[in-house]
Amino acid sequence: MKLFLRLFLCLALSAPALPAASATLVPPGNRSAEQPNVPSASANRTRAMKSTYDAKYQKVYALFKNDAALREKIRFFAGQYGIDPLHIVGAIVGEHTYNVDAYDRLQTYYVKAVSYLGTNFGFKHDGETVDVFIARPQFAACEGRKDSYSQWACRENVWDREFRGKTVDGRKFPNDRFGAVFFQPFYAGQTFGIGQLNPLTALQMGDLVHRVSGFPKLDHRDPQQVYRTIMDPDLTLAYVAATLKKSIDAYRNIAGFDISQNPGITSTLYNIGNPEARAYALKVENERLRREGKPPRMPQENYYGWLVNDRLEELKALF
Repeated sequence: MKLFLRLFLCLALSAPALPAASATLVPPGNRSAEQPNVPSASANRTRAMKSTYDAKYQKVYALFKNDAALREKIRFFAGQYGIDPLHIVGAIVGEHTYNVDAYDRLQTYYVKAVSYLGTNFGFKHDGETVDVFIARPQFAACEGRKDSYSQWACRENVWDREFRGKTVDGRKFPNDRFGAVFFQPFYAGQTFGIGQLNPLTALQMGDLVHRVSGFPKLDHRDPQQVYRTIMDPDLTLAYVAATLKKSIDAYRNIAGFDISQNPGITSTLYNIGNPEARAYALKVENERLRREGKPPRMPQENYYGWLVNDRLEELKALF
């Protein structure tokens, strides 16, 4: 499924934008009456923590409720990227309910951010740095891409097509995501900070955040800078907002849906990734349904986004 979406991504990045007026509004609320099933990995992780989903939700909700400065930072970055603050809140709530516990205080994230400055690690696999790896001829077409998002998306696509699970020049490469193989030097599935961003997502958003928020561009050759950025709430919230904005734009421009009033949908996309490819897949599916005389399919929330929409009134009260 992920490889299927990656193949769509090449087409999605070059798909013509639809006029704003043609986008169909996705109203607030869930399309599903009951919450979709939560993956077993999340359930196992929560049991290992001797916790429950509700306890984890209450913990991250308390962090928002008790920290006016955090709420103000969220308002600020939401304004910069032209999105409702509830999109940022929803993404964070989902991450900390179904993945890792939130810290009790925002200050802990700052302390963690500083700790990575003196840590010696690199973005590499089997002794080969990602900088050397992407200099291979297979990636040549990606160098001309106009911004960090399309460039890293191109590199992910090349990885999936040319290297993932294959033997190249006598070397066997893992059958795993590009981000997991090269950008998680401590353990697989690693994400960090209040937004639980992974380093590759941060690198993808680098140019947009530089343009909108004025932050220095990220460099894959400086992993300490990348990790400090995704741990520091004063920096990472801009990347969270940019990621959500990308999803809203993709669904408007590619699939013809306005998801800006449904934080459950944007939270779902924050959770599962690849918004352009998914938007293009939905566009193709709905074109087929129209030809068959059937109504189009609306964007659908997953278990993660369903919780956000279900608790939306409580989350609105924070602001």
